[in-house]
Amino acid sequence: MSGENMVKASHTGGVKPMSITGRYVSERERVLGMTDAERAFRLQWLKDQELSPNEPRKLPEMYKATYNPLRRFYRWPLNQLEKVIQPIVGPQVALGIRYFSGKIIMGIAVAYVTAYYFKYNANDWTRKGGWRVLKSKTAVVEGDPGYPRLSEKSKGEHYATRGFDNVTLKLQ
Repeated sequence: MSGENMVKASHTGGVKPMSITGRYVSERERVLGMTDAERAFRLQWLKDQELSPNEPRKLPEMYKATYNPLRRFYRWPLNQLEKVIQPIVGPQVALGIRYFSGKIIMGIAVAYVTAYYFKYNANDWTRKGGWRVLKSKTAVVEGDPGYPRLSEKSKGEHYATRGFDNVTLKLQ
């Protein structure tokens, strides 16, 4: 394929972008002078920027075309929440509550999963994997109470036990 036949990905779909505002978008151009036809064009352009009272319109067909079934399924609970609180707080606040409540719920879920994983998947002598969490010794300098602080590990067998030294074995 030749390079000239290929259309590069762009936000305009391969068409050169053009401004619909005309040259009178800046105040400096308008102050320099406008003809009556240009004033009429600018007035019509400003009127065209106003939305009608029934916009933006929410079409169910557009929603179905935009979101796949799985995404519609997991968005359903927060959409229902938004519908319930929208008459009370207004559309913009309801959308904000919907957005942030979803993020907060996901944050709490991540915190719970992380806490569960660290609690029940420790790296000890009973398993090969898991997270190994080590605590650093606190710094003790001259003049602090407890100086010089000696290590609790005084023998070679105290190192790398991974909790095995705290186990009491029951013999049958």
